[in-house]
Amino acid sequence: MNPYFVLTRRALSALALAASALAASGPLSAEPVKVLNYAFPIAETGFDPSQLSDLYSRTLTAAIFESLYRYDHLARPVQIKPLVASAMPEVSTDFRSFTVRIQPGIYFADDPAFKGARRELTAHDFVYMYKRFADPALKSPGWSSMEETGLVGLAALRRQAMDKKKPFDYDKEIEGLRALDRYTLQIKTERARPRLLETLLAGSDLYGAVAREVVEHYGDKIAEHPVGTGPFLLKSWRRSSQIVLERNPGYRERFYDGEATADDAEGQALQARFKGRRLPMIDQIRIAIIEEAQPRWLSFLNAEQDFLERVPAEFISQAMPNGKLAPNLAKKGMQAYRSIGADATLTVFNLEDPVVGGMTPERVALRRAISLAIDVGREIRLVRRGQAIPAQSQMVPHTTGYAADFKSEMGDFDPARAMALLDLYGYVMRDGWRIQPNGQPLVLVRNSQPDNQSRQLDELWLKNLSAIGIKVEIKAAKWPENLKSARGGKFMIWGVGSSASQPDGLSSLQRLYGPAGGGQNLSRFKSPEFDKLYDELQGMADGPEREALFLQAKRIGVTYMPYKNHAHRIISDLAQPWLIGYRRALFWQDWWQFVDIDESLRPAR
Repeated sequence: MNPYFVLTRRALSALALAASALAASGPLSAEPVKVLNYAFPIAETGFDPSQLSDLYSRTLTAAIFESLYRYDHLARPVQIKPLVASAMPEVSTDFRSFTVRIQPGIYFADDPAFKGARRELTAHDFVYMYKRFADPALKSPGWSSMEETGLVGLAALRRQAMDKKKPFDYDKEIEGLRALDRYTLQIKTERARPRLLETLLAGSDLYGAVAREVVEHYGDKIAEHPVGTGPFLLKSWRRSSQIVLERNPGYRERFYDGEATADDAEGQALQARFKGRRLPMIDQIRIAIIEEAQPRWLSFLNAEQDFLERVPAEFISQAMPNGKLAPNLAKKGMQAYRSIGADATLTVFNLEDPVVGGMTPERVALRRAISLAIDVGREIRLVRRGQAIPAQSQMVPHTTGYAADFKSEMGDFDPARAMALLDLYGYVMRDGWRIQPNGQPLVLVRNSQPDNQSRQLDELWLKNLSAIGIKVEIKAAKWPENLKSARGGKFMIWGVGSSASQPDGLSSLQRLYGPAGGGQNLSRFKSPEFDKLYDELQGMADGPEREALFLQAKRIGVTYMPYKNHAHRIISDLAQPWLIGYRRALFWQDWWQFVDIDESLRPAR
């Protein structure tokens, strides 16, 4: 027999089997698979919301989990709407009782933890999710935020587990967190909480419903197995390398319902184009981790990425000279988006560190001298390529408490005054470098990351601090490692970025709130005066009296300098012509379901 004939016959047989399999699986879809290719500049830390504080992990969880309420993606100023709730909450006149009705017929994504059954979302899932932040065994960085909401009985339940050294009692009912029935959740707080809707009830990145069966099924691997009711689910994960999310095939019918104001041309155009479209509009999201700016930039230019969030500062003049899209990119149909972010870059001082910490006059003077020695103007011009404005306090744009005309020492560059402070408080020169008042060498250790922008910031630090006689050592590590060190208090100085997650400026001030130490308060700053102000701000309605307290709080932060706030970044994003519908979110992370991909415009590979 002719061997060529045999091979051909086998090939035909294989093709026939393949065709048979395709026929059995149903007709081929005429619609192309819509894929969003996207790169993070920083690696994720995991997918368990109770364990997260970093922006990029929270961007992922916001696509998988769903909270009770959400922000309208188009509305400016922001508006909150129901997500899995059936209506806005019923709120008592004293802002201490909140009753939420949940839509029936919403289901978690299929998972082996449910043993083949469809698992409906209930009020009990939210009770369980909120309690996880209080479980001392989890050491949640979000506990401080949960604690200050003052849910009646929750802190006591946490203390009981700590005092008796027993597992947290998830089954014990508490007055502040109850499922009245299958679809009704009731929350009660110890004191008035007029902004509980935006601080606790909205925000799928942290406060999305979690099923107890899933947590118990996966145990200490739960951070690798997120299961929510959201529009996407985790398909695959190579840690610090690639994350793939896919459309949740069991996601309920939900439609684009953004409502832009009449004077918002961009929002009106998006509303007209997408109103009534079923969500999500894309099928898959492929996220690469590309920490270095140049490869990330080139990957976008080569059409390997569909979206470039936060154009790296070193390429902004090529991408958007004078704040406008470069002609060569415009000719390709690319789209540019530019805005001042509700964020800040800042230096964190560990107030438990024996060199820079403490509240004694000489330690406060050292931190203030360091602040005065940092040339933020040069940082903005050279490192950030003009893509930022100087910060004057802890408050960030677009939030209550922020005032564009507020001016403070936080924004000053004055090396002469820095040296005078050091001289006055005993940090004198010896052999060309400053020593501590106790005669020991003064050496600052700054944690940093091994990327290009961090290296530029490190060089500026070394130059600025050596100019006033202070020696600095740089300790480079990956961002998740530095975060772990900071949360554990095992650092001296670290530079980070922070983004607001809500319109209320109190979230920025939480970085100085004593009970939040080790969580949002990475500096571990403790001030009874500040804590008293913070607690007052919690229960006050917005208005002039509250703004006056914000001013006092800002001045305390400037006086003791647990953080040196550097700048508020101007955020420039770029999108390929086939990515349609992007709009930068202000305080929320879930935007992937609101965009579409026109695969016919994508170049062939």
